[in-house]
Amino acid sequence: MWMGICRSWTGVRVLTGIIGISILSSAAGQLRIEIRRGVERPVPMAIVPFAWEGSGVESPFDVAGLISADLGQSGRFQPMDVRDMVSRPSLPEDVSYQDWRIVEVDYLVIGRVIEDAPDRYTVVFQLFNVLQGEEIVGYRLTTTEAELRRASHRVSDMIFEELTGIRGVFGTRIAYVSEQQEGTERQFRLIVSDADGANALEVTSSSEPLMSPSWSPDGRKLAYVSFEGAQSSVYVQTLRTGVRDRVSARAGINGAPVFSPDGRKLALTLSRDQGNVDVYMLDLATQVLIRLTRNLAIDTEAVWAPDGESIFFTSDRAGGPQIYNVSARPGARAQRVTFEGSYNARPRVSPSGDRLAVVHEDRGNYRIALVDPDTGLTQVLSNGRSDESPSFAPNGALIIYATQEGGRGVLASVSVDGRIHRQIASVAGQVREPVWSPFPRT
Repeated sequence: MWMGICRSWTGVRVLTGIIGISILSSAAGQLRIEIRRGVERPVPMAIVPFAWEGSGVESPFDVAGLISADLGQSGRFQPMDVRDMVSRPSLPEDVSYQDWRIVEVDYLVIGRVIEDAPDRYTVVFQLFNVLQGEEIVGYRLTTTEAELRRASHRVSDMIFEELTGIRGVFGTRIAYVSEQQEGTERQFRLIVSDADGANALEVTSSSEPLMSPSWSPDGRKLAYVSFEGAQSSVYVQTLRTGVRDRVSARAGINGAPVFSPDGRKLALTLSRDQGNVDVYMLDLATQVLIRLTRNLAIDTEAVWAPDGESIFFTSDRAGGPQIYNVSARPGARAQRVTFEGSYNARPRVSPSGDRLAVVHEDRGNYRIALVDPDTGLTQVLSNGRSDESPSFAPNGALIIYATQEGGRGVLASVSVDGRIHRQIASVAGQVREPVWSPFPRT
């Protein structure tokens, strides 16, 4: 795993790819989410089909259907099947709390999609506490037809936060690498999609491996590793335009790029002419390079603390992969963070900075674990045999990671309390190296 990744950088072949962003076919880009384990008693609720007020026979998008899918896939709620609903109100005055209590619904969502003008719509919704017989929240959003899916995710996020106190992540995105056999060649694609797998866009593709995607803090760019000119190179690509910049193509290894919290720098792994693998900090505007670690061991897989003052990284300086922390200033001394177990690698920091997600060896299996960086206390969350590449959701409540299922690479997620497990499989090919986007900036 970790050592194999380091060694793979030395045997580089020429990459031939098409750079740019394109919409994938549904077969190539679609992900399917399956709840493997949710909370013991998911909250029963009903999301009534939204009424349509406009030209044509139906709304251009099934808003209620997506809200129901979002909340159901969270593992915390159990939306009622539309066929079992006792009524289909769209206005508050039409809601009969007693009818919904009879079918044991705790919460009710109703709404309307209103066509205000050509390509201008208003989505109105209300959330009710059936047991207490009161409206909890109501809201209206104005949007276009192209943005109705995003508006629906936003409604899901508002409902989820209202009922759980946790900010929703349905409106966020994920990036991942897809691998698929096409004829006699393997094809690798770097893909960005909604968190539910929809709206998949191809960032770049190649017949050679792509590695280590990383989001910029504003969610507008991705850094990643590709192989061109017979060496590894680090690129930063703007998603909206498809324009990319090669920011590091130095001799030897160029790998594991991660944006700083202010988006101005990258932490990355370089070996340079000397051949020793260390962590460096690259200023993207000036190309000034600062070496942060200086050790004969392999230092790699850096990630920034949320305040940007230090980084966590993987090193085998103690004989096996463990996590260390070092100030983001040259000459600082690294401090070991993990002590439980013989293998801890690929650290990722929670948004609050109080926990690390790592790949941890657990009785011969590689699993995702949470580590308290202050105490070293370790909690194993996943149950696979070869789990890797953890990434926190921006609300800190979920971790997405890569794993194996039936010999195929799939994605999975687990809640930080270990109660909710989901598998996210590709309809075609294998998927790996997921990374969750930050919250979208308004």
